[in-house]
Amino acid sequence: MHLVDLWLTRSLSMCLLLQSFVLMILCFHSASMCPKGCLCSHSGGLNVSCSNANLKEIPRDLPPETVLLYLDSNQITSIPNEIFKDLHQLRVLNLSKNGIEFIDEHAFKGVAETLQTLDLSDNRIQSVHKNAFNNLKARARIANNPWHCDCTLQQVLRSMAVNHETANNVICKTSVLDEHAGRPFLNAANDADLCNLPKKTTDYAMLVTMFGWFTMVISYVVYYVRQNQEDARRHLEYLKSLPSRQKKPDEADDISTVV
Repeated sequence: MHLVDLWLTRSLSMCLLLQSFVLMILCFHSASMCPKGCLCSHSGGLNVSCSNANLKEIPRDLPPETVLLYLDSNQITSIPNEIFKDLHQLRVLNLSKNGIEFIDEHAFKGVAETLQTLDLSDNRIQSVHKNAFNNLKARARIANNPWHCDCTLQQVLRSMAVNHETANNVICKTSVLDEHAGRPFLNAANDADLCNLPKKTTDYAMLVTMFGWFTMVISYVVYYVRQNQEDARRHLEYLKSLPSRQKKPDEADDISTVV
């Protein structure tokens, strides 16, 4: 029994030692894969926190097993194409409080289907490519951006799975219709179909152009008529100003003789 107890004690010690060694390897691996300036931890998956890290661009060496990624409160200005394509487990992406102005068409390629939460609030986004959020299943936060409300934004929000709540939080900083500036996008979209405005604008432009040409033609005709009338009046006055024709003496004698 003493030998068995000794063997069990040593086996348990070896198991604990092995477990500690494995954990050390995992921790060391995670630490070595963590981008510079970021903190990585395991809690329901790999969490990568790069908040307030003075980043000017999205790190390209993000661990593929990243589940939660916090890139908020930095100086990031753009989201390049396919920057997250290898993060197939990514569920939460926070890019709020940056200076983001540009989002490329395929920025979220590879994570659109798995992403559950996307935070792009408090940036400088005015517009995005109409396909930028295609197939995105995430609940997106895009409020507090200087959005320009036009047909493209309307198409973008319609392509998003939960666009009603998202659109309701979008305020038009500027708009193709001046009266919509400063109003929620949802109200503006309900008032007018922003994708039909170019056609109407073209129709109005054609009408204005046609009216302009018509006015020019009428003006020319009126000018031409008046000019002719003025010329005729002058000619008539000239004729009136000519001296009357005087009879010759011979003609007067002939007339007297006949009488």
